[in-house]
Amino acid sequence: MAGYKIRDLEILTGIKAHTIRMWEKRYGLLTPQRTDTQIRTYSDKELLLLLNVSLLNKKGYKISRIAGMNPEQIFDASKSLQDQGDTDTAIDQFILCVLQLDERLFQRTFHELTQKTSLSIVFSEHIIPFLQRIGIMWLVGTINPAQEHFISNLIRQKIIAAIDALPVPDSKQPKIILYLPEHEWHEISLLIYHYHLRANGQNSIYLGQALPYDSLLQTVTILKPQLIISSWLTAIEPQSILDYFKQIQKDLSSLTIMAGGYQIDQLESLLPKTIKRIQKLSDLENPL
Repeated sequence: MAGYKIRDLEILTGIKAHTIRMWEKRYGLLTPQRTDTQIRTYSDKELLLLLNVSLLNKKGYKISRIAGMNPEQIFDASKSLQDQGDTDTAIDQFILCVLQLDERLFQRTFHELTQKTSLSIVFSEHIIPFLQRIGIMWLVGTINPAQEHFISNLIRQKIIAAIDALPVPDSKQPKIILYLPEHEWHEISLLIYHYHLRANGQNSIYLGQALPYDSLLQTVTILKPQLIISSWLTAIEPQSILDYFKQIQKDLSSLTIMAGGYQIDQLESLLPKTIKRIQKLSDLENPL
């Protein structure tokens, strides 16, 4: 069982910490445990309850009304809203998908989003923030590998299907290579980059996960791209990342190099200034 701090709940549910404390004190919605130093900690069960409370509250249920319901009634009312589909609560619903391994809820929520806006916006405004929010679950150990694989594969299927529906670019266009370095297997962000580039008419070529460095150099020789893009999520020694980019600048000095991901964000001030950081999808609008 995970032990969430109130800041973790704030990130996962979108409810401000002071609001959570007020609901605890006034309505007794949650009953946190306390550490020896009096820091509140919350269980998986309380996170699930608060997510459902958040869904109801966002749809107009007054907190005083919710507080008068027992947990089963809260879950039933929330389930009714989930069945209706609602883009305003999509990220909360995606988190519930993970906790409950609920594929039907994922498919319904994703479908509702795509009926109202473009796939690029769905990916940038819903999927990426969702993945960022559940990152905290990894930190506190509440998501097991099965849950992570479950949601990653569902999202991956959607992105690949979307890419497959796009036309293959003209091979005469300038080429952009996308790849993950040797230690990296988390490809959802890179697949989203690939989709966004293709949807905007760019000739992007996806080389996938854990690409050996020598193979990257050989592929660059063959394809002669103008830009290479990578994504870095897995925690490795910072110096290893810095050494990698130092080497790639030496070996591929004529190319534009872009990189995104959590590890790049952490090392922003240390990376060579010539490495272009990807912070949002709009950074890929005119990459060449």
